[in-house]
Amino acid sequence: MFNLSSLEIAAAIKQKKLRAVEAVSAYLKAVENIDRKINAFLSVNEERSLSRADEIQKKIDSGEELSKLAGVPIAIKDNISTKELKTSCASKILEGFEPIYNATVIEKLEKAGLIIIGKLNMDEFAMGGSSETGAFGAVKNPWDIARVAGGSSGGSAAAVAAGEIPLALGSDTGGSIRQPCAFCGASGIKPTYGAVSRYGLVAYASSLDQIGPIGRNIEDCAALLEIISGQDVRDSTCILQKPFEFTEKVSLTAFDGLVEGGMKIGLPINYFEKGIDEGVKKAVLAAAKVFEDAGAQVIEFTMPLTEYMVPSYYIIASAEASSNLSRYDGVKYGYRSKEAVTLNDIYRMSRNEGFGLEVKRRIMLGSFVLSSGYYDAYYKKASQARAMIKSAYEKLFEQFDMILSPVAPTTAYKLGENIDDPVKMYMGDIYTVSVNLAGLPAVSIPCGFDEHDLPVGLQLTGSMFSEAKLINAARAYQNITDWHNKKPGGLS
Repeated sequence: MFNLSSLEIAAAIKQKKLRAVEAVSAYLKAVENIDRKINAFLSVNEERSLSRADEIQKKIDSGEELSKLAGVPIAIKDNISTKELKTSCASKILEGFEPIYNATVIEKLEKAGLIIIGKLNMDEFAMGGSSETGAFGAVKNPWDIARVAGGSSGGSAAAVAAGEIPLALGSDTGGSIRQPCAFCGASGIKPTYGAVSRYGLVAYASSLDQIGPIGRNIEDCAALLEIISGQDVRDSTCILQKPFEFTEKVSLTAFDGLVEGGMKIGLPINYFEKGIDEGVKKAVLAAAKVFEDAGAQVIEFTMPLTEYMVPSYYIIASAEASSNLSRYDGVKYGYRSKEAVTLNDIYRMSRNEGFGLEVKRRIMLGSFVLSSGYYDAYYKKASQARAMIKSAYEKLFEQFDMILSPVAPTTAYKLGENIDDPVKMYMGDIYTVSVNLAGLPAVSIPCGFDEHDLPVGLQLTGSMFSEAKLINAARAYQNITDWHNKKPGGLS
């Protein structure tokens, strides 16, 4: 079963070759055997998931139509609200917190017949690029447990790559689905902003956050995105009228038929000039050659405004974080300092003891850039740069159907290597943050390995709501290559 994709597991259950309870039991056992090495799970609900599997099996046996992923086990990043399952955002300030409602995506998963077995580790409040900032220990990379899994959805990507779960949900604010997928050799989709409801997603930066799927291949991710996408009256920013419907598998000549004259893929040549590891550069350029050989036109260009992408992102994200995280004050819910006496003590001591260093850093930065006298100098200029970046992408997509680039300039680095150098860690987001600033969709898929046998990921970015085009291109690439089928060894 562990060699089957999520769609194949669901098909086996529907054909009565496998029972949902057997699938869930097998993955619960995998978590028990593997997770002590990689620390991807923060909580597991064995009793509830087995009961749910039995319930779903009865519906399938009775002929009830659910979804193409009915009966498949799934795990959820711990910043997505789940009723009867703790949601901590990997933070001490929410330790033990149990929401009273489900996020919209959770409601959709349950209606579709997927079985949630647990919650996944992450960077605290999704603030970090390595899944080391959480209060409950770092996530370790299944390819080398001395290295990071990426972040902030490191638990989601690591659990899928390690074979603990076939599917997972993550969230992406500046690359938090795509970068850990690249580091762990998984596939993932960051949807267009407004394609998936954020209702029930614990907010980091509200204008940037987006929930998305992580799986073993792009087919599984596409099937999951179909389920979780679509309008939600509880989220006014969710503007996709109907859920996505993606066509079935495409032929190797897909690149020829999608656009008159062949698909045009832009290759930002300045992304490969400096600051990128040779192994990453080699693998991504080789992938570009695969696309070209399959019928696409790969055209080099210079990506504009690159010097503004990371600064603009961190100013805007930190500003929104400072506002969103003000609700954690020790009064309404979550952690409260036992030493606090006065109301001022409760605020100050609860936040000081409950938040980790990276969260405090971003709250302080955000409060600074929004403060009187600095708003125009920083936040306003970052917002103007964001508008310029979005406009630049619109012009690029008049020339290209999509843009092919690396996901990150390096492969997974050693645990602790960058944790004390936030600027260096922030610069690791150079290829991903502009996608969130512009609200665009992007996919991350494996495209090779570096000299240390660590996975390399490539990114395909498209115009708003062009997910179908990106998925078709990723499908064609995965039909030709075998990188997405590689698995780490020595974990079980």
